[in-house]
Formats: sequence, structure tokens, C-alpha cells
Amino acid sequence: MKKLLMTGIAVGAVLAMAGVANAQIKMGVGGPLTGPNAAFGAQLKNGVEQAVEDINASGGILGQKITITLGDDVSDPKQGVSVANKFVGDGVKFVVGHFNSGVTMPASEVYAENGILMVTPSATNPRITERKMWNVFRTCGRDDQQGKLWADHVLANFKGKKIAVVHDKTTYGQGLADAAKGFMNAGGMKEVLYEGINTGEKDLSALVSKIKASGADLVMWGGLHTEGGLLIRQMRDQGVKAVMLSGDGITSNEFGEIAGPGAEGTLMTFGPDARKNADAAAVVAKFRAKNFEPESYTLYSYAAVQIIKQAAEQAKSLDPKKVAEVMHSGKTFKTVLGDISYDAKGDRKSLDYVMYEWKKQDGKLTYVQK
Repeated sequence: MKKLLMTGIAVGAVLAMAGVANAQIKMGVGGPLTGPNAAFGAQLKNGVEQAVEDINASGGILGQKITITLGDDVSDPKQGVSVANKFVGDGVKFVVGHFNSGVTMPASEVYAENGILMVTPSATNPRITERKMWNVFRTCGRDDQQGKLWADHVLANFKGKKIAVVHDKTTYGQGLADAAKGFMNAGGMKEVLYEGINTGEKDLSALVSKIKASGADLVMWGGLHTEGGLLIRQMRDQGVKAVMLSGDGITSNEFGEIAGPGAEGTLMTFGPDARKNADAAAVVAKFRAKNFEPESYTLYSYAAVQIIKQAAEQAKSLDPKKVAEVMHSGKTFKTVLGDISYDAKGDRKSLDYVMYEWKKQDGKLTYVQK
């Protein structure tokens, strides 16, 4: 009997060890993997995949390897909720995403109710974190921070000029445009035109005619690179020479391809170029060796995985709520973006937006930090 008991204990120990060895951390990546914003979805996907590859190669998190589940939300809020529910069913515990603020908002509620921690690399609407949910963090900044830089630039460099404010009616686009408009109005300047268009619109001639009639010297564009690029192209076609000032929604080289040569001189706000960060050099080299340029949100997505890893290790737990407690504690995490720490809402404690200008380099339009 003693011999059988010992054998049973030994077998149980082996099975337990095998269970630990085979345990996996399920991580979801939610974003527009197809559709007009697929360039940004590729940034999220590639950023997470490289981070997971690097972390798994060094032993994973608390001895467990990470597996990735992809969810294509096509930048649609309803599809985002479907993706979120699929992640719940798949047993996902951590999510990097979503890209759009309007998708992130409803998806985050599904995650909160089901014990899933999320870090968005790109959703900048202030309300995302103002709801003070336990599970929501971001590696990017906020539209009120970005809009303040727009307004400061206009007040310093376009005093006495005519400003048009245009947006795409989305949570992100209108939110950013309204934030900038509010700061500009508070500084004593009033816009000559305020208009919204629908995402997916291709014929913007009516809007361009209004911009032309307003005599605008500068157009604030709250929206993404697709409609923003078309707006620039059609403005130039109608002889409108107004400068465009936009934000992180156009941080893709596809903007230059859509807009054409008339995009040269376009102003844009975004965080400092993470590709130039010394902490990111080795990772950037890995992306480029795979013929993928890690622009805009690629490294923001990589950093999200780094933060989850470090917080889990400090919590000595893979329980998302315990990981979130460490992230909310103000501890500093080392990432490819530099040091990041969070406040009680899930916002970064420090992030400086900077101004870029679209210029031609090596025969190609791209954005260059001013």
C-alpha cells in the first residue's frame, strides 16, 4: 500500500509539473487588421508579435509562455464588442488594443466585466481613462494633451490668420478637434469654419468649397490618414493652399501616398519618435531585418507587452486584477519608449507630444520631427 501511495504521489507530481510546463498566457490583439486602417492594425499586430517572441525566448512570464489571439475589429465599435466577447470565450486574460477610441470604449467594458486587463497603444480620447475602470491603461497620451499643442502652435504662429476646424465625427477625430478648438478659443482665436464629415467619404468637394470660401490659412483635421489624405489632395486640386495641422491619426506613410505631393508641409503631433530611443535600437533592428518599418504605434504595442510582463513579475501573479494593482501603484516600467509609470486612472504620468512636419526624404513623403 505504501509503495502504491508513493507511486501515486510521484505520478501526481509529474502531472503537476507537466501542467505548469504546458500552461500558457493567452493575450489578445484587437485592432483593424483589415479595412482602410489596416496599416495601423499591422503596427499593433507586429509590435505585439515581436514582443511576445522576445519574451518567450527569454522564458516567458513567470515561467509561462505567451500565445496570441488576433481579433479584427475593422475599426467598427460593434465588431470591437464581438472581438471582445470572442476573447472572453477564448480565455484571454490580457489584451493589447484597440486602435480606435470609439472601438476601445465599448470593448473595454466587456473586458472589465470579465476580468481582462487591457492596454491600448493608440486610443487617445480622455473618456477612456476618465471612467476610472480597474482594467484600462494606455501607452499613448490623450487628446487634451495633443489638442493643447495644436492650439499653442496656432496661437504662436498663426495669430491673425483664419483657422478652419474639420473632423470625422468619431470619438477620436471630433474629440481631438474639439479639444484643440477649445484651447484655441480660450486663447482668443475663433475658427472661421467648423465642419464634420463621415468616415469613408471619398468626394469631399463640398467641404473643400467651404474651406476655400472661408479663406482659411490653416485646417485643423481631426481624423485618420485615409480621409485626411483625400482632403489634402482635393484641396490642392481646387487650388486651396491652406496648411493642414493634424494628429496621431495620420502617422502612417500611407498618408503621403494618399495625399500626394500637396501633403508636403503638413503639420502633425505625435510622441517623440521612439525609433530614435536608445532603448529601442535592438528591437528596431529586428523589425527592419523583417522588412517592417516600426513606425508610430508599433513600439507602443511592444511596450504594452513589456509593461504587462514586468507588472506580473512584480505582482508574482498572472491574475489580471493583481497585475493592474501594480500598474496603478505608480511603479516605473522600463520599455522601448523609455520609462513609463501610471496614475490612478491608467494614464501615463508623463508624455510630451511634439510637432512633426511632412517632408520629402529620399523621394518619399514622410514625417520628420521639427
